[in-house]
Amino acid sequence: MQGQKIPATVITGFLGSGKTTMIRNLLENANGKRIALVINEFGDLGVDGGILKGCGIEACRDEDVIELNNGCICCTVADDFIPTMTKLLDRADRPDHIVIETSGLALPQPLVAAFNWPEIKTQVTVDGVITVIDAAAVSEGRFADDHDKVDAQRVEDDALDHESPLEELYEDQIRAADLIVLNKADLIDDERLEKVRGDVASRSARVPNMVPASFGKLGAELLLGLGVGTEGDIANRKSHHELEHEAGEEHDHDEFESFVVGLGPVAEPKAFVEKLKGVIAAHDILRLKGFVDVPGKPMRLVVQAVGTRIEHYFDRAWGAGEERTSRLVVIGLHDIDAVAIERAVKAAV
Repeated sequence: MQGQKIPATVITGFLGSGKTTMIRNLLENANGKRIALVINEFGDLGVDGGILKGCGIEACRDEDVIELNNGCICCTVADDFIPTMTKLLDRADRPDHIVIETSGLALPQPLVAAFNWPEIKTQVTVDGVITVIDAAAVSEGRFADDHDKVDAQRVEDDALDHESPLEELYEDQIRAADLIVLNKADLIDDERLEKVRGDVASRSARVPNMVPASFGKLGAELLLGLGVGTEGDIANRKSHHELEHEAGEEHDHDEFESFVVGLGPVAEPKAFVEKLKGVIAAHDILRLKGFVDVPGKPMRLVVQAVGTRIEHYFDRAWGAGEERTSRLVVIGLHDIDAVAIERAVKAAV
């Protein structure tokens, strides 16, 4: 591949939109392409990387999954992302395609702009930016401009009291996109899906293509090979952060906090999940994700929650010599009560 630029796809999306599930489906249908993954997670436990590592998919070996856990990738481009890309490109067996999964808190614009750095620009091009949206959540008015609708939702979702910073992230990810995946479309009817399309279109002067999906199941031929070269146009897709910076303001992620809750074995996973819904509703938890050890089961249980909507499934067998542990990352706004949440989660076991 020497002399030919490696295409890179940036996959972004709000917390819990289904990015990791979509990437796993992509790897399972890569049509022979060897894909390297760069994963930026928000939190101390590499859950997304853990879901993809050891998955046994031929298109992506464990050594091709690179995790960046030192903070939001948009703020650590020089310290983490550029050195990581340089090492990846220095390999003798370079990948056919690079997929970068940003954290739900990352601004896509500065990341894409980094592909214009001299040591990267000559070797890699941004094939496209794909933004994954939780269509079911958007259809419920979680980011609606209609204040009456937002107020109605606040009765059931306290997170809407902190709408502004989350809405800015949502809009920035739309503005940067070349393709928008309206994920979880199976949870809403056609009329609500069309309203989601309209909401997305209203957020940006340039409206990218939109495709509906369920469980992130889309073909590699749709997600890869867009051929956009987004790094050449990203300066025209300004984020809220860039506009604030021009006005002398600073971008701050102190709106969010994450911590890890360690647990013992969970003997009754269904009952545990039901109790977790109550914990999430009571404590303004935005996102919860992790792995659980179920006694008597050879496989680990993945638990992922967006609001009180929780998915849980067995993803792979515990490895030989691998410590069977139960740990969950909790993500919320900066004023969440970590001590009370940890106590409540442990009491749910």
